[in-house]
Amino acid sequence: MASDRSTDRFHGRIRGGGRPCAYPRCREAGEFRAPDPKGQAASANGPGDYQYLCLDHVRQFNAGYNWFAGMTADEISMAQSPVQFWPSETRAFRANGNVDSPPKWADFKDPLDAISTRFRSRLPKERADGHFLSLEDRKALRTLGLGEDADGRALRSAYSAKVRAYHPDKNGGNRSYEKALQDVIAAYTHLKSSPAFI
Repeated sequence: MASDRSTDRFHGRIRGGGRPCAYPRCREAGEFRAPDPKGQAASANGPGDYQYLCLDHVRQFNAGYNWFAGMTADEISMAQSPVQFWPSETRAFRANGNVDSPPKWADFKDPLDAISTRFRSRLPKERADGHFLSLEDRKALRTLGLGEDADGRALRSAYSAKVRAYHPDKNGGNRSYEKALQDVIAAYTHLKSSPAFI
């Protein structure tokens, strides 16, 4: 049966069902499925009811079938829009999916524009001094509370201030800032070896 299906020149033919054509007074086999105009219409609950027709009658049915019948101009436009096929945000485009708050699909008419914008934000950014900041550099600067135009002196100053603020010796032995202190040390260690600050 699989070999019959692969060599059949009519796509969608369903052989061997033993169904007669649903067209009145037709004696041919109903081998082609088509929406049943008298049955339940397709909806969010399922594809709807089908009828089975012979080749001649399915061709006749297809010639007169209008998928857009009953739709408004706006509904037709939406059904033809490629954006309609991406109705929900993927993880990479959710606002909480990335630190840099990536773009939303709804902001773009063309999905390819959204994708290119998403990856453009990952490219290193050039500062006023001509140095480039990587995504990791920008994240480390945020950890230290600095802007992207910070220089080496501002980096050391912010690091010293954060270490003094988070160190247990300055907080009466309170170790609740230990994670924040580790993040500050890691950020400073990364930035002092970054090409933008050497």
